[in-house]
Amino acid sequence: MKAYWKNIRISPKKLSVIATIIRNMEAPKAIDILKFMPKKWAGVLYKVLHSAIANAVKNDWQEKDKLLVNSLIVSKWIVYKRWNPISRWRSHAILKRTSNVLIELKAK
Repeated sequence: MKAYWKNIRISPKKLSVIATIIRNMEAPKAIDILKFMPKKWAGVLYKVLHSAIANAVKNDWQEKDKLLVNSLIVSKWIVYKRWNPISRWRSHAILKRTSNVLIELKAK
């Protein structure tokens, strides 16, 4: 009962703030919290959690109301490096970070 989303174009630091809120929570309650959370990237975790619930219901014959978020792992992935030119032929680095999300559910 897992769901992945790889190579998301958001910093893992921003995603982990949202992930700590719904870790070890009941799945339907976590879905409701993510749906109405004012953070911009809560929709990413909403989609992954929704997919994990659908996998559990369809493939493992679990009931939606009896699922818990067992583990939610946000890990860093590729860092795209870009350059911003400044005066006197110099430049500053721009690091565009990406992340992976893994959600595992378990039955009560």
